[in-house]
Amino acid sequence: QVQLVESGGGLVQAGGSLRLSCAASGRTFSGYVMKWFRQAPGKEREFVAGISWSGGATFYADSVKGRFTISRDSAKNTVYLQMNSLKPEDTAVYYCNADYRPRGNYWGQGTQVTVSS
Repeated sequence: QVQLVESGGGLVQAGGSLRLSCAASGRTFSGYVMKWFRQAPGKEREFVAGISWSGGATFYADSVKGRFTISRDSAKNTVYLQMNSLKPEDTAVYYCNADYRPRGNYWGQGTQVTVSS
């Protein structure tokens, strides 16, 4: 069974940085696309960044390009989201997602990121 556990969230001032981690377990993730989503209060969950587990190709939402970087450590089965130049509008619960559709699509429990102005 796939498990995704996020960590690294917290409270930071605008302009600061945080690094989120997503520890994945339960199977090998070759062929998966690993993604980060976020959901702010009263808003729909939105895509933030993604990475191909096998090839390492990355892609980002326009709102975070140039500020956020997604990466993965295959040896540790962990995906990271380095977030720099944080803005108050980045405040949200951040979720890790392992996409292997149609065979599977898995979510972590989320980690809160709060950016104060």
